[in-house]
Amino acid sequence: MALQQRTGIPEELNQFVVCQMKNPECGTDSARRRDAPVRTECVVYNPDPAGKLAPLVIRLFHMTSAIAGVLCRDPGSDRHHFVEHRLMSFQSRPHVCALLVAAALVVGGATPGFAQSPSASPSSPLQLPPAAPSTPATQSGTQTPQSPPAAGPTRSLSIDEAVQLALQQNLGIQIERLNPQLQDYTIAQALSNYTPIVGGGFNWLKQNSPPSSFLSGGSETITDERFGGQAQYAQLFPWGTNAIASFDSNRATTNNIFNSFNPTLTGNLDLTITQPLLRNFRYDTVKQQIFVGRKNREVADVDLQQSIALTTRTVKNAYWDYVYSINSLQVSRQSLDLAQESLRNTRSRVEIGTLAPIDVVQAESEVASREEAVILAEAAIGQSEDQLRSIIFDPKTPDFWTMSLQPTDTAPFQLQAVDVLGAVSRALAERTDLITARKRLEITDYNLKYFKNQTLPNLDMRFDYNSTGLGGTQLIRDPNSPVFPPPVIGEAQRTYGDLLGDVFSNAFPTYALSLNVSYPIGRSNADASLARTKVERSQSDISLRQLELQVTQQVRDAARQLVANSKRVNATGAARVLAERRLEAEEKKFEAGMSTSFEVFQAQRDLAQARSNELRAVLDYNKSQVDFETVQIAPTGGSSSFAPTTGTTTTLGGAVTGATAGAVSGATTVPQP
Repeated sequence: MALQQRTGIPEELNQFVVCQMKNPECGTDSARRRDAPVRTECVVYNPDPAGKLAPLVIRLFHMTSAIAGVLCRDPGSDRHHFVEHRLMSFQSRPHVCALLVAAALVVGGATPGFAQSPSASPSSPLQLPPAAPSTPATQSGTQTPQSPPAAGPTRSLSIDEAVQLALQQNLGIQIERLNPQLQDYTIAQALSNYTPIVGGGFNWLKQNSPPSSFLSGGSETITDERFGGQAQYAQLFPWGTNAIASFDSNRATTNNIFNSFNPTLTGNLDLTITQPLLRNFRYDTVKQQIFVGRKNREVADVDLQQSIALTTRTVKNAYWDYVYSINSLQVSRQSLDLAQESLRNTRSRVEIGTLAPIDVVQAESEVASREEAVILAEAAIGQSEDQLRSIIFDPKTPDFWTMSLQPTDTAPFQLQAVDVLGAVSRALAERTDLITARKRLEITDYNLKYFKNQTLPNLDMRFDYNSTGLGGTQLIRDPNSPVFPPPVIGEAQRTYGDLLGDVFSNAFPTYALSLNVSYPIGRSNADASLARTKVERSQSDISLRQLELQVTQQVRDAARQLVANSKRVNATGAARVLAERRLEAEEKKFEAGMSTSFEVFQAQRDLAQARSNELRAVLDYNKSQVDFETVQIAPTGGSSSFAPTTGTTTTLGGAVTGATAGAVSGATTVPQP
């Protein structure tokens, strides 16, 4: 009705909207011929599908061109200037406006991409609209990129299932699970020093020697033959005590006439105990190795917990990145469909003469740019899918590389309360890197005690004990014989049992007790090690305080990032609603002739960017929730960034901008790749 009041056009023709009149040769300072061509660009519906009005409208178009030439004429000179016109400039010439509207009917075959599209209505955050059907090919011969069909089976995957699979099959987790076992063997190796050592052996000897004097016991050859064995038990005790017990026994025969036993049986029981009294009394090398090994075992457990926490974070972030890449592909395809529709409309209008052929080049360039965005988005899906696949699956899994992963979880926006002080307290008590640093500090403290003990004098007390026994055939000689050696007048037998009785009944004992002391003169190796350990202790204490400060800062940064991303979600949601309203306003202005196709197209780009920013903000918020939980348990590394979202996502050496991404709205959904 407003158009009829301004121009005199009947109400039933309000659907025909004259956008603008353009003459590329119209200028304010250069003279042009009166008959210079006038180009009228119109965006209308097709009211004449049968083509009955086409001849009349063509004649009206020529009349409109002539009238437009008159309106462009400068009345003050002979020069004619052709300028850009809008419908609102002809309010004082209603009949001319009516002719221009009639001339617009020439464009009956052209279906506008903007006038036909309904106004975008506000929707819930990040609800992706259904994907538009893809066209097989544009008239320029370019093919719409399509996702390659999956070569293997498709597996639906939730984020919790992805985490469980990663904890079971992730190669990094499998490696970390072996480290505690390695430390167990290190401890066992140190404890083996306290393992008792049992040994023994047998020996046999036969010796022939010439007599060296008349007391050698023979005139020609002295033959000695001996056979025996020994057993030994040795053990080191935790207080540094070293005990050795041994038993040996031999049987000897000889032709020496001076021997009183032939054969001779001997047995000895020996015990030696050495006890450090100063150095190595409470702290020694073995105990130091055991203590360090046990602490390293605890550190290995903490490292495993840290690896589990970081792997869980990596899996969740990779899952959300995969969801985002799938949504980005859908957005890029929708944007490509919009560009292809615009290209078809432009070609139709060029065919009927309302647009210059050069306008097709711009539309084709836009289509090519958005085809590139689709290609990059498809490649980004494969990249993010492989990233997720390599984290959650073992490469030995069947169809590892051919399996297609289909995420089933969305990226919800659930506002989380942030307790910074509580998070900092928890991190200071439970952070794996702090626990590891404190255990390393305990090792340094023990080393300090150990090296201090090593600076003491080496004072050892030694106790020796021996019990012996004798057996065999005793030769009884005549004590009254004047002959030397006295003749044998009888024999007495002492069995091996008698010998053992003497040994274990302590019949012939021997005791010995000794103290041995040693001390270096001057600065010893232990003194230098002690001084070095003291410096390391001070350094470790300062490093621990510095780490606590860093942990506190990281937790506060993660909390700040979480709060900032929650505000980003609200801000980008408001920006998306305003962008929808702006597009709706631009379309209404376009219908009324107060806007151009370029401005409407730019408003669509801005809306697409706003929706893409909202999607990115929601996903960033979910990832910041993961980081906030993880940073209280394990170091996440990196630093928080609060740079505003520019809408440019770098993938595979290219940039996919939000302006070419199309529309994204509502809660995140997972489209089929």
